[in-house]
Amino acid sequence: MKDDERSGRPTSRTDDNIAAVDKMVKEDRNLTSWLIADTLGIPKPVVLRILREDLKKRKLCSRFVPHTLTREQIDERVAACQDLLNMINGDKNFLDKVTTGDESWRFAYDPETSSEWVGEHSPRPKKLRFQKSKVKTMLIEFLDSQGIVHKEFVQEGCTVNAEYYKGVLDRLISRIRRVRSALYRTRDFFLLHDKAPAHSSAKIGQFLAQK
Repeated sequence: MKDDERSGRPTSRTDDNIAAVDKMVKEDRNLTSWLIADTLGIPKPVVLRILREDLKKRKLCSRFVPHTLTREQIDERVAACQDLLNMINGDKNFLDKVTTGDESWRFAYDPETSSEWVGEHSPRPKKLRFQKSKVKTMLIEFLDSQGIVHKEFVQEGCTVNAEYYKGVLDRLISRIRRVRSALYRTRDFFLLHDKAPAHSSAKIGQFLAQK
């Protein structure tokens, strides 16, 4: 006995299906393989092979950002950068006059090592895994080209609002008077911080204008 001649096993991985998958992906890059397979009436494994092998595609998750910038915000940043470049080109010591400030969370940790010297047949030592998220505090830090100018930890239960940040800046200026006396005498230094609500409030603007 012998088999009759046939054209072979049918396949859905045809040029037409490849073109159809390519068109669907170009129109909507968030499509799932299940939806493509259901729309074209072909198996999902075939869709995946077309995407990966024929179209050389791979699926990546979106990177989350705080917010998207408007055209006005982008133009403002470009203008600010151009102003900074002009200042740098006009004063070779400009960057030495910049004091940068920011807040960041700091986690407590156990500095002891988890490894020990033990005997040949001694059991493995045990140690509790430290959960760094349980102990954390916010650090406000200011630094310039010479190093740290001022730093302080936010007390537990306090919120960094405009009133609190005003006190921080007042202590920063007192610190600059002590450790950067030359800059303080000339008042020829710049404060660089982000546009957090506490930093860009009217109260902080008035305080900086007075100081």
